[in-house]
Amino acid sequence: MALAAAFLFSPFSSIFLLSLSSLTFLSILLLAFAEFIGHHLQYSKFWTPNSKFHLPSRSAMLLCYLPAFSLASISSLFLFPHHFLHFSRIFLINSLLLIHFFKRIFEVLFVHKYSNKMALNDAIITSVAYLLFTGSTIYAQMVSLDLPEPEIDLKAAGLALYWIGIAGNFYHHILLSRLRSEGDREYRIPRGGLFELIVCPHYLFEIVEFLGIALVSQTLFAVAFVFGSALFLIGRSYATRNWYLSKFEDFPRHVKAILPFVF
Repeated sequence: MALAAAFLFSPFSSIFLLSLSSLTFLSILLLAFAEFIGHHLQYSKFWTPNSKFHLPSRSAMLLCYLPAFSLASISSLFLFPHHFLHFSRIFLINSLLLIHFFKRIFEVLFVHKYSNKMALNDAIITSVAYLLFTGSTIYAQMVSLDLPEPEIDLKAAGLALYWIGIAGNFYHHILLSRLRSEGDREYRIPRGGLFELIVCPHYLFEIVEFLGIALVSQTLFAVAFVFGSALFLIGRSYATRNWYLSKFEDFPRHVKAILPFVF
């Protein structure tokens, strides 16, 4: 506990947040387990036409990100204007979330090339998850305003990781977008960057980005979400590598799922 207190705001200041952190971690853990055993969220290359209700991928992705972006925007404009003058921790967290979802929406509109659809129920689940993540992360930071700061300040390290993660994620999304033109439904083996070593470098950098948010936040909820999300993205990467192995006879076996040379 003493070690945790050095890095985190007290997790016992709010029983609600403690319960929410535990529930969030367990929920994402179930999604991660589902990816490992082949029960995938129905989007991208894992979409199947079995779902009765579905959306075009671009519309579905906007549904996933717009509510969370709207909440972060409202929060920054109306809820915490006085904190924005002092670059407080809650200002940083709100800003990082706002930038994250703005980037996601920008990529949906101008970067990604979509060929499949997304099951409506999975789009709604993802949208609600991002909305809850955004609201709960901001709320956890609000609760921490009246608490003693952790002994070790990780904001600088968190900001560095955040920008490394967001830049690496964007770069590899650009590489993916260059694989095909709009409307082209053929999948190809990605090349360039860390695609030479792992199947999902964009997921790896997303984990780095979320880790940066957790280090800036230094709340139990943010840490629980990051660990849960990392497990989900590892599971998704594992499934993606298996998909490439099944579809391409010339897929290079040395290319791992998400961690170069390891997994």
